[in-house]
Amino acid sequence: MDEERHGRTHRLELADQTLREWDATVLHSTAEPDEPGVVLDRSAFYPGGGGQPPDHGVLLWGGVQTRIVGVRKGDDLVLLAHPDDPVPPVGTTVRGAVEDERRSLLMRTHSGLHLLCGVVFRDYGALVTGGNMEPGAARMDFGMDQVPPDFKAHIEQACNQEVAADRRIEVSVLPRTEAFAIPDIVRTATNLVPLEVELVRIVDIDGLDTQADGGTHVASTRQVGRIEIGKIESKGRGFRRVRLRIADPAG
Repeated sequence: MDEERHGRTHRLELADQTLREWDATVLHSTAEPDEPGVVLDRSAFYPGGGGQPPDHGVLLWGGVQTRIVGVRKGDDLVLLAHPDDPVPPVGTTVRGAVEDERRSLLMRTHSGLHLLCGVVFRDYGALVTGGNMEPGAARMDFGMDQVPPDFKAHIEQACNQEVAADRRIEVSVLPRTEAFAIPDIVRTATNLVPLEVELVRIVDIDGLDTQADGGTHVASTRQVGRIEIGKIESKGRGFRRVRLRIADPAG
C-alpha cells in the first residue's frame, strides 16, 4: 500500500501541508449535472476525514476556472466541481489551487483539537468519543462521567499555555505494528484505523500528544493561535462535549 496515493491520485498534501498550487493532468471527468467531477493524477486537495471537511479551491485550464467545492471518496478521489462550472476534459493539463484561508484555518483548528485532546488526556485521563470541525470552530466529545470543578477554565488556560510553549507538531508514517506499539497512540474510545491500513500516519505534538491521524496540521502549537473554550455540554450519561474556537481566525 502507498500511503501517499488514493486510487490513481498522488496525494501531495500528505507530504507538504503548505502546498497550495500545483500542476496536474486530468485522468477522468464527468459533467453529470447532479455531480460534475474530476480525477487528477496529482492533487493537494485534502479529501476530508477524521472530522476535518474537504478543501475548496479551483482548477485553472485554458483560460477557464472550475471551482472545487468538495470531494467524493471511492476507488478514486473525485473532485466535485461547482454545478455552474465546466469541467476540463480528460488529458487536460490544469493548475490546481487550494483556498488558502479555509485550509490554513482548518489546519489550525485541527491542531487545536489535538492540543485539547492532549490536555484532557494528560490532566483527566479521558478518551475522545467523537469530534467535528469547521474553519475556526470545533467540538470534541469525551468519555467523562462528571465535569470536574473548574474544568472549563482549567482546560482553556492549559491549552493556551501549550500554545505559548510553541511545541513542534510533526507528522510521520509508520508500519501498523510499529505505530500501535506506541503507548496510547489511539486517543479515541474506539480504534478508528481500519484493519486493512498497513501504514499509519502519526501526528505528534512534542511532549504532549501523539496519535494516529490523517488530517492536515500546522507546524507548531504557537501557530494554532489563542483558544477559547465554549459551552461544556452533556451528551448523555458519561459523555461530555467541549466546544472550541480559534479566537484569532486571521492568524
